[in-house]
Amino acid sequence: MADGRGVAKQPTVMMLGLRGIPEVQGGVEKHVEELSRHFVDKGWDVTVLGRRRYLLTPDPYTWKRVKVHPLWSPGSVKFEAIAHTALGVLFAAYHRPDILHIHAIGPALMTPLARLLGLKVIVTHHGYDYDRQKWGGLAKLMLKLGEKAGMRFARARIAVSNDIARTMESRYGVPVHYVPNGMTVRRSQTDTGILGKLGLTSRRYIMLVARIVPEKRQHDLIAAFAKLADPTVKLVLVGSAEYMAHYSQDVEKLAADVPGVVLAGMQTGDDLSILYENAGLFVLPSSHEGMPIALLEAMGAGLPVLASDITANLAIGLPAQDYFPLGDIEQLAAAMRSKLAVPFDSRKAAEQGALVAEQYGWLNIADQTLDVYNTVLKRKMPKA
Repeated sequence: MADGRGVAKQPTVMMLGLRGIPEVQGGVEKHVEELSRHFVDKGWDVTVLGRRRYLLTPDPYTWKRVKVHPLWSPGSVKFEAIAHTALGVLFAAYHRPDILHIHAIGPALMTPLARLLGLKVIVTHHGYDYDRQKWGGLAKLMLKLGEKAGMRFARARIAVSNDIARTMESRYGVPVHYVPNGMTVRRSQTDTGILGKLGLTSRRYIMLVARIVPEKRQHDLIAAFAKLADPTVKLVLVGSAEYMAHYSQDVEKLAADVPGVVLAGMQTGDDLSILYENAGLFVLPSSHEGMPIALLEAMGAGLPVLASDITANLAIGLPAQDYFPLGDIEQLAAAMRSKLAVPFDSRKAAEQGALVAEQYGWLNIADQTLDVYNTVLKRKMPKA
């Protein structure tokens, strides 16, 4: 790609459809944060259009050479994503990036507008958001329309799971690239004292990292943990609530009623790394996932894991003993007890971490995504 003088021009991409980066809670946010870092290293000019109230400052800033531009969004959960995306499309139409990359099917509702304004749009399908428990009938309909608009009007389409990719191809008769979510294992640099602060002992706690929303099913995990009745083990729920006040209040009440449950809130940086590095078991009991980044991160940290038997978790391809039937409290409790009875094996953990890093490293995933970009731009992929 060159300018009018024949000088190589840095390709540009704008990311839209997320709250923002860095360290904003959410799978899409983690996905964009990791891709953006690698895109910059590979010579791309990257701008993330975030929602002002989630970001570090209301003014534009640069994070690790990624430009972050805060835009207004309404406070209503029902209208936040779509209003922000509409504004973001207009912003992109003014600035004319080479690629506008819209993430998630709700924001994808604005794909026809973006195409009408002459933008080259790529849409990533991160999961069937209309299956989330928090949405009512109208919101579910809008999400399905967003999926349809994104799949039909985007110049190229990406899905984070093979199941989503093949389903979209069958449903809409369009090609969809399967590019999975990835994981990065960041080892802690300093001892922050987070274990002592939360009253935890290394390898003697079960961990879940997830937003406190109904589809993550923290209540199932608390109920199963209560059945262990082992005072030497604790349950650590890492994550904060979003909008669902009634559900988060129920989780808080359940946690208060069961000894050993620790509500750790959102954790980042070394604190989160230390929690991963010292857990005895990671459990993901959710009823809905696109492709579970937190599960991949736990596996990358070498942890024993348990996951509900939903399609997205099964797609990871774990051994049968690492799954339990969704919502089955008795079987989850039995599986947790069995996992905790096996002494932690550092050698096996290191082997597992290396294998997961090879399969799901963000560098490879960034290359796959840039292949899609370059196909749309009819541009050859630069050699490393």
